[in-house]
Amino acid sequence: MDEEYDVIVLGTGLKECILSGLLSVDGLKVLHMDRNDYYGGDSTSLNLNQLWKRFRGEDKPPAHLGASRDYNVDMVPKFMMANGTLVRTLIHTDVTKYLSFKAVDGSFVFSKGKIHKVPATDMEALKSPLMGLFEKRRARNFFVYVQNYNEADPVTHQGLDLTRITTRELISKHGLSDDTVDFIGHALALHRDDRYLNEPALDTVKRMKLYAESLARFQGGSPYIYPLYGLGELPQGFARLSAVYGGTYMLNKPECKVEFDMEGKVCGVTSEGETAKCKKVVCDPSYLPNKVRKIGRVVRAIAIMSHPIPNTNESHSVQIILPQKQLGRRSDMYVFCCSYTHNVAPRGKFIAFVSAEAETDNPQSELKPGIDLLGSVDEIFYDIYDRYEPVNEPSLDNCFVSTSYDATTHFETTVTDVLNMYTMITGKTVDLSVDLSAASAAEEY
Repeated sequence: MDEEYDVIVLGTGLKECILSGLLSVDGLKVLHMDRNDYYGGDSTSLNLNQLWKRFRGEDKPPAHLGASRDYNVDMVPKFMMANGTLVRTLIHTDVTKYLSFKAVDGSFVFSKGKIHKVPATDMEALKSPLMGLFEKRRARNFFVYVQNYNEADPVTHQGLDLTRITTRELISKHGLSDDTVDFIGHALALHRDDRYLNEPALDTVKRMKLYAESLARFQGGSPYIYPLYGLGELPQGFARLSAVYGGTYMLNKPECKVEFDMEGKVCGVTSEGETAKCKKVVCDPSYLPNKVRKIGRVVRAIAIMSHPIPNTNESHSVQIILPQKQLGRRSDMYVFCCSYTHNVAPRGKFIAFVSAEAETDNPQSELKPGIDLLGSVDEIFYDIYDRYEPVNEPSLDNCFVSTSYDATTHFETTVTDVLNMYTMITGKTVDLSVDLSAASAAEEY
């Protein structure tokens, strides 16, 4: 271990693994260490025995739940937008050759106490029970404007500069009701709260276009894809990729103490009495607790069920977004479900998650609106964890710390953090103009 590396990465969470892969592909000499004896850090996948041990303190789950090894329960469950930044990043690194994806069946939104399919195109808007007749026409006109919008072609702008006018102003020009704005902003554009309404409209229009393009890609019921066997496959895929490029992975390395020189710059990492020298360190917040601050808590329920979520067209994999306004909250709630069709549970079993940013001192009870949508459950577990963000100045200490995973059930926020960190570390941006067909969803399942 007494070698010098360009970068040492601590923790095998998804963010750290993507960065390790990107830096290895760039030709940097990377050492990747984790204090745990498993991949994934906070974003690991657990089998049934591990899940039981973590939440029940004993490792004997009831036999009727099926074989432990058939479960791959993600601790940070998130779907991927088919044409989104994460998929482009995976293709850029070529890690897709180690993974198989399957399209997600359904994308729904909670409105006025009911679950509705998210309409993403002008034709779907006309059929959606979310809106009355006149509102459907207005929504259709808005969708047509968004679909035709091309940043490079001023004719499609209809005289509007979307870098100057706010989303609220753009929406008011189309006369849309608050409920319509709610599902467009939260279930299509995937904003986490309502701050976007006062920000330039271009970002929301681009997000809506990404959703529609991703939806069209697999002709399925949603714009999302998800790896077979769950997200635990991703860190392992990146470990294999890193090895191809000469990177080194070491699990089960206790302590992992970051060492600094006289100027406060990182100079190495010590574990078991050996120090590996390096110029930069990339890590999750748990490895440098004095360089982060707490920014909130995520509360999550994990349910094992024997049926799909009711009112989702029997979807075996689904996301339901519950916009903040529908619940009287300050941020959205998310329901995520996947099943044996993605090889994350035994045949006939479904895993559902309800997650939110904790807003009260009784976070478990906050999840009730989401849990009420699930129907009967075989088992339910609750998880609460603190979220942290870095407060250090990487240009002074060469430490690049990721932000903790949020409550969203899609990856768009996660990968934005990764790409920003990559740019800070290297001064470059990742080329995401890739051939998207390299991450095709499996058809044969």
